[in-house]
Formats: sequence, C-alpha cells, structure tokens
Amino acid sequence: MKPATVKISSVALKHNIQTIRKKAPYSKIIAVVKANAYGHGVLFVSSAVERLVDGFGVARLEEALSLRSNGVTKPILLLEGFFSIDDLPILSVNNIQTVIHNQEQLDAIKQAHLDNPIKVWLKIDTGMHRLGVSLEQVDDFYDELTNCKNVSEIGFVSHFSRADEIDCDYTQIQLSRFLNATKDKQGDRTIAASGGILFWEDSHLEYIRPGIIMYGVSPTSTPSSEYDLVPVMTLTSSLIAVRDHKKGEPVGYGGTWISERDTKIGVIAIGYGDGYPRNVPTGTPVYINGRRVPIVGRVSMDMVTVDLGPDCQDKVGDEAILWGKELPIEEVADITGLLSYELMTKLTPRVLTEYVD
Repeated sequence: MKPATVKISSVALKHNIQTIRKKAPYSKIIAVVKANAYGHGVLFVSSAVERLVDGFGVARLEEALSLRSNGVTKPILLLEGFFSIDDLPILSVNNIQTVIHNQEQLDAIKQAHLDNPIKVWLKIDTGMHRLGVSLEQVDDFYDELTNCKNVSEIGFVSHFSRADEIDCDYTQIQLSRFLNATKDKQGDRTIAASGGILFWEDSHLEYIRPGIIMYGVSPTSTPSSEYDLVPVMTLTSSLIAVRDHKKGEPVGYGGTWISERDTKIGVIAIGYGDGYPRNVPTGTPVYINGRRVPIVGRVSMDMVTVDLGPDCQDKVGDEAILWGKELPIEEVADITGLLSYELMTKLTPRVLTEYVD
C-alpha cells in the first residue's frame, strides 16, 4: 500500500515530443521545464528528452544552473531574463541565453564585462502587456543589441495571451504584429507556446516552446487525447479504510455532506498537505477499480473521503487515481475551477515520486 504518489512516464513524455514534432515539423523545440518541469521533476524530464529537443526554457537562473550541473549541454533560455548585472558573467560562463525585455536589462548587458558574448532574445510586447518592449521600441533595442560587444546573436520572442481561444482573432493580431516587427531583421523567432502549437500553425516559425502539452495536458478543457497527447503524470494514493456509513449521517469537518442512503465510505491517504485542493466540490471524481466515485465531505490535510456505494467490493490497499490517463486532469480542473498547471505544480514534497518505464 502506497501513500500519495505521482507516477511519471518517460514513454508518455517521449510520445508527446514526437506528437509535437509532427505538428510543427519545420520548427526547433525549446522544451519548457520551469517550475520543476511543471511538477514532473526537471532533472528526469531534461534527461529523458534532451536528445529529442533543441533546447530548454526556464524561468530562473537557478533552474538553468541546475540543468548545467546535471550534464545538460543543449542551449538553455531564461524566459524572464536575468535579474541582476551580476548574473551576466554566470550566463556567459555557462552558455545560457537570456531574454531582454526592458531598458534596465539593455543597459546592464552593454555595461557588463564578459569573457564570451551571449545570445539574447528580444522580448516584444505584441498584446500580452506583461513583459516586453513596445512595438515602437523594437528598432532602437535591436540596433543597440546589434552593436553590443557582449551579444553574439539576437533572437525575437513574444507570447500569446489568448491562443487557447480558437475563435478569437486576437492571436492573429498578435502574430501579425510580431511578424511585422521582425520582418526586416535577422534572427530566430518564437511566439508559439502550447496553444500556438496546437491551434495556430502560422505561428510555428523557427522555434516553438511547448510547455503543458509536453506533459500530456491540454491547454483547454478538451482532453489531451484529442490531440494525441498522453498524460505523463498519474497522481495516485491508496484506500486506507472502507467503512459502513448510515443514511442521515455526515462525513468530515463541518458536516457539509450527509448521506441520503446506507453506503460505504472510502478514506484515501491524500489531502491538502499533499497539495490536493482543499476546496474541491462534492462530487469531484476519483477513479477506483474501474469506476469513478465522488468525493464527499471536506478534504482534510491528510485524507479524502469518497462514497464507494452500498454494494462496493473495494478493500483497504486498493489504488485510487486522483488524475491521470483514466481520469484526465483537464476534467478535474474544470470541476474544481483550477488550472491544470496549478494542480500539478502545487503538489508538495510529501508526495512520493515514482519514475516508470
């Protein structure tokens, strides 16, 4: 009997990379492994796919250095850019590329003393309005970077804000702005993350940046299987009790659920202490022995209770799947009102990790 465990499949991971390759056969792949590879284990993921991709994307310098210290030799890109001028010599020594998205970063890279120049990616704000230089600033930044001795090569990057909304024209507007801003300039371009890869073929360009889809999760409520993606993560635990329960009796803190029949209640060893959301609504499914059973009562720190039904044959030690191939995380996200991204990255260190196949 195992407590809360995530099973991570390298076979599924590699399958998803191949699917992504088929969708964008002429683009190079920057595999996004920030936030501990979306909760999947950055060292395992990078090792499993390094030969299948062209580089890695991370959010923080510490993430990049962790990859380098564990033998990753492919290019690594800091998607948020560097935070201090003192970071630049470290990037230079470790052959780490960086996004440039503001004047302070531009000034820093011009002033730095580097042994080796680095590749930079000019971040262009095409409509996300989060990071990036304005369309009016692109030419000036490009000229400054072109003439900077610390810059070996310039790429261009932007990010869609509504790529998962297939019927919305804003993504096409952003793409047109990006193409127009870079049309007379030399350098690699990337704007397509997961939504762009799946739904906007014209956005694939020289590089794509798969994130959530690399892990077999759809960026929309549509199950990933519709896009030939396989979930890499399965979150499981075990039944630690099967109890007779009387009609009219409550379960859990606050008595928020009262049974309308005599039934059997299963207790699963997982809770918000493991990162499973506390406020999931009654009825959220769990997969046990080939069927879905509803969560009843409040999620506790260490336990979840489910209504197994009066005729159940379940027993202590049986596996419970909170999400995975049998129960898509997209469905759990839709029911709970949380993002799949959030569900995966909020799992705590208490959850065991098991790397399979």
